[in-house]
Order: sequence, then structure tokens, then C-alpha cells
Amino acid sequence: MSFFEHLEVLRWHIIRSVIAIFVFALLAFSFYDFVFNQIIMGPKNLDFWTYRMMCKIGDLLNLDGFCVERIPFNIINTELAGQFMLQINSCLLMAVAMGFPYLLFEIWLFIKPALTDIERKSASGFVFYATILFVLGALFGYYIVVPLSVNFLANVSLSEEITNQITIDSYLSTIATLTLGCGIIFLLPILIFILSKLGLMTPQFMRASRRYAVVIILIIAAIITPTADVITLLTVSAPMFILYELSISVSANVHR
Repeated sequence: MSFFEHLEVLRWHIIRSVIAIFVFALLAFSFYDFVFNQIIMGPKNLDFWTYRMMCKIGDLLNLDGFCVERIPFNIINTELAGQFMLQINSCLLMAVAMGFPYLLFEIWLFIKPALTDIERKSASGFVFYATILFVLGALFGYYIVVPLSVNFLANVSLSEEITNQITIDSYLSTIATLTLGCGIIFLLPILIFILSKLGLMTPQFMRASRRYAVVIILIIAAIITPTADVITLLTVSAPMFILYELSISVSANVHR
């Protein structure tokens, strides 16, 4: 195929991906009451699953202050089209999250013709494993990182004269960044697999660089979590350490 023929193939993959995102966005729009009240506003409500589990753990272990009793901030809209754009943006974000497996499938269809038979066989589970890792990461971000960050930031008070009035754009972007960011980070073993197949990564190098990886992981966790809470930082870092060790095993299998 010529260069322009490749572009034509790529164009149709992009068109199908856009159509899929549009369909998922319409689906999210149809159930927007559930999307807004249960998903978007969930981490702000005290009956959120994570907060209830924290209260149960606090009562079981007699930990004072572990139970979340208040989230002191109000969500406001400061723009005329703010609530309309909230509906559009939240539906698009939900569409990207729900359509991520299909986007991976389109990527796989595009690169598959360029692979050898051995490469196709070794990468046959790319879409499945990448989807599982992304879903696990997104769930971890939504149910662990987001509520811990919201609870910490909402209870930071420098003065009683300061009232937390959070714009809806800031609230939505925080939830989306933490949730999707964790989902993407959980794809680390897939990235290591690809780099190992290309010969750019070896298990020996990853083991030798473990101390540097610890520092990098802590920096990434600090960027993802907009808090200065050490517990939240370590909570986000822990699965990343596990993913790094898993990536070493993946690279070792490819190397063998």
C-alpha cells in the first residue's frame, strides 16, 4: 500500500471510532440523570460506597476521624452556558470511558496487517488485557483516588472566613482526570510488552532501574493526586509499584 492508501485506511478507522463515541455519548445522554446524580455527584455524597467502607473500617478498628462525616463545599456555576456544557462534556467523557475497548479494537485492526504471524499470535490478547487493565485502573481511580482527594481537599481550611465554592468545571475535570489518568497508568504492562517486543526494554534494565522507578512513580502519583496527603499518595503509588513488578515479569517472558 502507498502512503495515501494507508491514510485512507486510517481515515475510516477514525470515522468508525468517532461514530462509536457519538453512539455512547447518546447513550449517556439518555440516562443522564443516573450519570449526573450517581456517577458525577457520587464522590460528593456521604453515602458514597468508599465513605461507607471508611466508616465501617473506622468503627471496626476504633480509628477516630477515619469516618467521613462532612464534605464542606458547594458546587456552583459561573457561566451562562456552564450547565449545558457540563452535560455535553460529561456525556463525552462517559462515551470515551465506555468506548475505550472499541477504540483499542480499531487500533489493533490498523496495526495488525503490519505484524508478522508470530507477532500477531503473541499480541492476540492485546484488546482484552488492555481493556481489563484500563477498567481496573478506572475503578481504582474512581472509588479510591477520587473520594480520598475530594475528602482531603474539601476539608482543608485556612480560615473560617473562606467558604469553598467550587465551580462545576473544576469538580468535573478533577474527577475525570483522576479516573481516566489511573486507567491509563494501569496500561503500563501493555506498554512494557510492546517495548520489550521491539527490543527497547529488558527485564535486567528494569530490575537495575527499580530505585529510579520508585522515585518516578512517586512523582507521577503526586501529579495525579492534587493533595498533600501522604496516605493518598501512598495509596495511589502502591498499585503502580505492583504494576511495575508485573511489567518486569511481562518483559522477562518476552525476553525468554
